[in-house]
Amino acid sequence: MPDRRGFIGAGLALMTSPAWAAKGDPVVTTRHGRIRGTREGGLHVFRGVRYGRDTATVRFRAPLSPAPWGDIVPAFAFAPSCPQKAAQAATSEDCLFLNIWTPGTERQAKRPVLLYIHGGAYSNGSVVDPLNDGRHLAGRDVVVVTVNHRLNALGYLYLAGLDLRFGDSGNVGQLDLILALRWVRDNIAAFGGDPANILVFGQSGGGAKIATMMAMPAAKGLFHRAITMSGQQVTASGPINAGRRTAAYLAKLGVSPADLEPLLTMPVARLIEGLDAVDPILGGGVYMGPVLDMRWLARHPFWPDAAPQGNAIPMMLGNMRDETRAFIDPDGPLIRGLDWSSLPGRMANELRMDLPPEWIVAQYRAHHPDWSAERIFYAATTAGRSWPGQVIEAEARARADAPTWVYQVDFQSPTQPRRGAPHTMDIALAFGTLDAPGSFTGTGVGARAASAAMMDRFLALARQGDPGWSRYRLDRRATMIFDVESGVVDDPRGWEREMFARVPYIQPGS
Repeated sequence: MPDRRGFIGAGLALMTSPAWAAKGDPVVTTRHGRIRGTREGGLHVFRGVRYGRDTATVRFRAPLSPAPWGDIVPAFAFAPSCPQKAAQAATSEDCLFLNIWTPGTERQAKRPVLLYIHGGAYSNGSVVDPLNDGRHLAGRDVVVVTVNHRLNALGYLYLAGLDLRFGDSGNVGQLDLILALRWVRDNIAAFGGDPANILVFGQSGGGAKIATMMAMPAAKGLFHRAITMSGQQVTASGPINAGRRTAAYLAKLGVSPADLEPLLTMPVARLIEGLDAVDPILGGGVYMGPVLDMRWLARHPFWPDAAPQGNAIPMMLGNMRDETRAFIDPDGPLIRGLDWSSLPGRMANELRMDLPPEWIVAQYRAHHPDWSAERIFYAATTAGRSWPGQVIEAEARARADAPTWVYQVDFQSPTQPRRGAPHTMDIALAFGTLDAPGSFTGTGVGARAASAAMMDRFLALARQGDPGWSRYRLDRRATMIFDVESGVVDDPRGWEREMFARVPYIQPGS
C-alpha cells in the first residue's frame, strides 16, 4: 500500500493559493495557528484539521501535538487515513487529522459537541466515508467532529516488553484519540462548541475504543457523554497474548525481537503486509488492539466490573437486531443449502459462547417453532457473538447505578431485505446520511422515521445527558427499539440473554 504523504502535501500546497479562498470563507484561530474552512449549506466546514504531528517520526510511540504554523492553513479537503489493508482513497502515517461541521464559530454559542470515532475493529476504517458526513447532525445546532487515528500495527503493536523506547506501544492508537480529545477541549470553543459538553460516539470498533477510554486515566474528564453502537470492549488484550501476537508479526516480517531497528525504517506498506501473520490465539490474520500494559491501561474496561472512572458518564449502548447478517453472506457457503441437520455444525464456529450448538438450536426451535434454519442461524450467532459484550457492559453499569440506556435497532433494510437489521446500518441512521454510498437504509418514509428517532435521542443525550426514556436497570432492562415506529420494550431478548449467560464470555483478542 503506497504512502501518499508526498501527493497529499502537493495537493495542500496547491490549496494555499488565493484561488481556493472564497470570499467569506470562515477563518478560525486555534492554539497552533489559523485555519480556513468553507461554507456549505449554512454550515462552516473544516476538513483535514491537524491535531497531531506526522506519526512517521514517532512510529510505535506516543503522538505529539502539532507544531505552530504562521500562514492560514486551508482546511478544505479530507486528509489521508491511516495505512491499512482495507482500500482507502489516500493513506499515510501522517494521519492525525479531524473534521468539523458547525453552524457558526461564535464562542458564546457553546453548542454540544458530538465527536465520532469510526469502526473497522482496530485495524481498518476511516471517517472520510460519506456515511460519516456530519452535515445533517450539525444542522440540528450542534458541532460535529470526526477523527482519524493510527490503526493495526501502527496503533497497537505491543513492543514494550522488547525495547524501552516503545513503552507506550500497544496503546498509541488510543493515545491518538486522547490527543484529539485534548485538541477539542482546547480549541472547540472557537468553532462554537462547548468544551464542557463533549459526547463521544462510535460504531463497532469505534464503540470499543470508547469503552476502553472509559478505563484509561489519561482520558478522564475529556468527554462527558458516550454512545457505543454495536461496539464493546469488556476486556483488553493481556500483555502475554499481545506479546505472542507481536512475535508472530515480527516473524512474518523477518525482524528479530532482539533488534527492532528495522521496524523504524521499513516501508509502511511492508508493515501492513505483516498483518497477514497468523494469529497464534485466534487463527486468521493477527489481531491487534488495546493492551493491559499497566501504564496507560491498568484494568480491563468492564471486568470484573464497570471501570469506576466512567460510571458518572451518561452512556447509551446499542446493537442491531441482526448483526451477523452484515458479515455472513446470505448467499455464501454457511447459508447455502442450510437445513436442520447442518445448522448446529455451521453455526458453531460463529459463536463466542461455548455451549452445545445442538442444544442452542433446540432452545430456539422451542421458543420460535415457525422460524427457519436460516433465521435461527442469524439469531443465534448474533446473540452468541455480537450481543454478549453489550449485555455485560450494560449489566455492569446497572449494578453500579451508573446512568445507562440501551437501544436495539429493528428497522429492516428495504434495499437488501435478506440482511435484515445488520451491523453498520445504524451509521446512516445516526448521521442521517440515508442516501450516501454504502447505506442500505433506503430513503423511504420508514427509514426517515427510524433515523429521525435515533438522531433525536442521540441529540437529547448530548444536550441534557438523558435521551428521554427509562434508564437500564436490572428490574426492567428497558430497551428503546428503533424502527418505523420506535418505542421502549422491557428486556426484549430476555430468554436469549439468560441462555448465553450460563457460560463466561471471552472477548476476542483478550
